[in-house]
Amino acid sequence: MDDMRLGLLLNAISPSIGGVLVRGEKGTAKTTTVRALSALLPQVVTVPGCRFSCDPAAPDATCPDGPHAGGEGDARPARMVELPVGASEDRLVGALDIERALGEGVKAFEPGLLAAAHRGVLYVDEVNLLGDHLVDSLLDAAATGSSSVEREGVSVRHASRFLLVGTMNPEEGELRPQLLDRFGLTVEVAASRETEERVEVVRRRLAYDEDPAAFAAKWAAEEDALRERIAAARALLPDVRLGDGALRRIAAVCAGFEVDGMRADIVTARTATALAAWAGRTDVTTADVRQAALLSLPHRRRRNPFDAPGLDEDKLDEILNSFEDEEPEPEPDPEPEGPDDDGPDGGGPDGGGQQPPQDGPATDGAPDVPQQRQEPSETGADSETGSREAPDAPEGAPATGEAPEAPAVAASAPFRTRRLDVPGLGEGADGRRSRARTAHGRTTGSRRPRGTLSRLHLAATVQAAAPHQRARGRSGPGLVVRRDDLREAVREGREGNLVLFVVDASGSMAARKRMSAVKGAVLSLLLDAYQRRDKIGMITFRGAGAEVALPPTSSVDAGAARLEKLPTGGRTPLAAGLLRAHEVLRVERLRDPSRRPLVVVVTDGRATGGLEPLARAARAARLLAGEGTASVVVDCEQGPVRLGLAAGLGRELRGPVVTLDELRADSISALVHTVRTTHTRRAA
Repeated sequence: MDDMRLGLLLNAISPSIGGVLVRGEKGTAKTTTVRALSALLPQVVTVPGCRFSCDPAAPDATCPDGPHAGGEGDARPARMVELPVGASEDRLVGALDIERALGEGVKAFEPGLLAAAHRGVLYVDEVNLLGDHLVDSLLDAAATGSSSVEREGVSVRHASRFLLVGTMNPEEGELRPQLLDRFGLTVEVAASRETEERVEVVRRRLAYDEDPAAFAAKWAAEEDALRERIAAARALLPDVRLGDGALRRIAAVCAGFEVDGMRADIVTARTATALAAWAGRTDVTTADVRQAALLSLPHRRRRNPFDAPGLDEDKLDEILNSFEDEEPEPEPDPEPEGPDDDGPDGGGPDGGGQQPPQDGPATDGAPDVPQQRQEPSETGADSETGSREAPDAPEGAPATGEAPEAPAVAASAPFRTRRLDVPGLGEGADGRRSRARTAHGRTTGSRRPRGTLSRLHLAATVQAAAPHQRARGRSGPGLVVRRDDLREAVREGREGNLVLFVVDASGSMAARKRMSAVKGAVLSLLLDAYQRRDKIGMITFRGAGAEVALPPTSSVDAGAARLEKLPTGGRTPLAAGLLRAHEVLRVERLRDPSRRPLVVVVTDGRATGGLEPLARAARAARLLAGEGTASVVVDCEQGPVRLGLAAGLGRELRGPVVTLDELRADSISALVHTVRTTHTRRAA
């Protein structure tokens, strides 16, 4: 946990670093550690009675509770405000009373969480699951240092500068790049594998449960010492010198790792300065620059969603070593002992800094996996019929029995795909795939408000109130508005869907060239799902049946990892794959009824195993179609002789059929139209 503690402490010393993102597996005390930070922060002096925590020495000129005359203030502890994943936009930015604003001309404003977090800490647990509408507001406040509420010409603005801290489990999905870049530092945490450390964790937790007050008293002295060290580092921070040599090292490192923009350089410089202050020095050393880069760059060097976070430390050392012949580094002062030096791991909060090893190599586009040594044939007497019981055996395999399992092959390079969407108008979570009624988007109509009014439709409200003005005794220029007159806007945007991949991994797909192209297509669709904020799931079928390779999740990285290791070989139980898809969708409709599914079947259309395999596959397809499930068949059949079995499957599913070539965005222009047309005909 050394990197996590160090990242939090550096932000306590220099809030301008911009916060911390803590990534790690479940059960690693991420939330507990972050919540402990607020007790170490210095007190905040505020204007008495101000709901927006204005500083009496420099009050906010736009404060809704202002203007403030200054003078003496009230001291209080720094706040740690938690933003729930399911919070509404009004809860985050605040709510304006539209009825009073229109009828009385009064800005009756109820502050939100952004106001409460001003000059404190805004903590978001499971930040990767935060809705897009909240992310947009959070990004705006983090970038400008203020929050605004705009409602039909009535606006309220107030200062909102906070330390942003987020925790997440990467297994549940990744963050949008825009939000990821707003975190100054990122750290990886994992549970210790050392027996003695795990024993100490359990011992301390049991001691706390038995007597919380006694446990807190036992560690109070060390907490006080840590608080004093933070205060001393804050006082020393303005005197720390960041020389030209250190700046050149920082610029060279950021350029060497090809990070986007200049924010990385600025954050690394601030972090290196805070590290020097934490160590009690007034000069930034090469070691400070190295440590700062390990904390500030890993999340900024990702080139696509499937790249693992991390930093090549050998490359980092090579860049820094190239400056050895330049100006000499000052001798570091002895570091003051940290309050945690006597802990079970022998390391204080200033220890660590080494990036934890990543699970799997970083990738650039397609996963890098060993190539199989033998290429099975794409054709065979049994597989060509598409309906016999014989297995889809590669060339050279025995004529009877199951085909041997072929090793996994690498995916071809991903490409930009056409948008596949679900017909009709949904009401699911905000996203970028299918049409839906959402809180954001273009206005398509009006209705009476359901609960608190947040999206006023001004024209409809005036139209509803206008006929009653004489009866209500209107005498002045103002409009007499009653609550029954209020109308809210109905808006149309786009939603995220559940994209369920049903992938044929049988022997008929086992030719290396074909399976590589299929994996490349699925990888491209996964990337598209990431960009459109979808949930994804994956079912594979081969041999004796079908299995859920990936239950529905928001983690597209997990889907790419499952795809990388996907073996092939055996028979083609197409019906089993479709029936398993039906079962997965049945369960998901109970869990998330508003999220509409899109089934993407990746196959050549062949079916083997049992009696009448094609007929059973057709019945399973009609079962999905009968429930209104939108489907697309990606036809993987290749070669000069084609049976066209995938087209028949598409007719049973009542969905379009596209080839691998047609899936590319620059290959066809009417794919979305085809999806809509097919389902329109079915509805008719």
